[in-house]
Amino acid sequence: MKYTIKDFRREFSSENKCLDYMFRFKYPEAKGYYRIKGRKCYSHKTTRHQIHPLAGTIFHKSSTPLTVWFEAIYLFSIAKNGVSAKELQRHFGVTYKTAWRIAHQIRRLMSNTGPKLSGLVEADETYMGGYRRGGQGGRGKTPVIGLVQRGGGVRAKVSLREAHLILDHMRQNVEKGTRVLSDQFGVYRKAAKLGYAHGAVNHWKKEYVRGDVHTNTLDGFWSQLKRSIRGTYGFVSVKHLQAYVDEFAFRYSNRERSIFDALLRRI
Repeated sequence: MKYTIKDFRREFSSENKCLDYMFRFKYPEAKGYYRIKGRKCYSHKTTRHQIHPLAGTIFHKSSTPLTVWFEAIYLFSIAKNGVSAKELQRHFGVTYKTAWRIAHQIRRLMSNTGPKLSGLVEADETYMGGYRRGGQGGRGKTPVIGLVQRGGGVRAKVSLREAHLILDHMRQNVEKGTRVLSDQFGVYRKAAKLGYAHGAVNHWKKEYVRGDVHTNTLDGFWSQLKRSIRGTYGFVSVKHLQAYVDEFAFRYSNRERSIFDALLRRI
């Protein structure tokens, strides 16, 4: 059964409930502690040892109510196309600076990590952004290299489209012996030397599928990423692009589970 807004409001309806959740989550074995009135910490009944459950989390030293933080995390978990800082600003009535910080701290939870990909893995690249008219001073396209396991997760990285960087990305994220499927870009021919099986389709000859060899799964992810960034964020700077790429890779990789629960476990 899906985790709905009714479930969320029942579980995280107050500051105390949010703080108690963090205490239980971070210190499940802690016994004999009580909440210190007026403070976001707990003290042991006999030893007086204190525990600060927000230390080292995205909430650390934040004056924003925990109820706002948790609801923002919930909004990110159910928004297929992302949540802009302006939307958070309107929703919570906070300043844009606060909304921007909340959004970027939540994206920190969506880092592009996880077990290595295996099985059938598609490899491809895309470009984000474009050029302004007028030549000089225009904003150039930014390359993104990606890997997707069919039925599994995505690993995508903002990176130059150079052979050693693409192969390093593959080594770091794909199990040896995996079958890697790509187009005819020459760098992927070196996959066999790294211990991977390799299959390719020739897009130049309008060959897009040959048996189980294609890159359609990754093409679908690129399309979703671009539509969402254009529709929700409009423009993303190169400086922060990796965070947004990680956000949508995280959503894709966790599409079969509760994204809200997955985010809470990373706090």
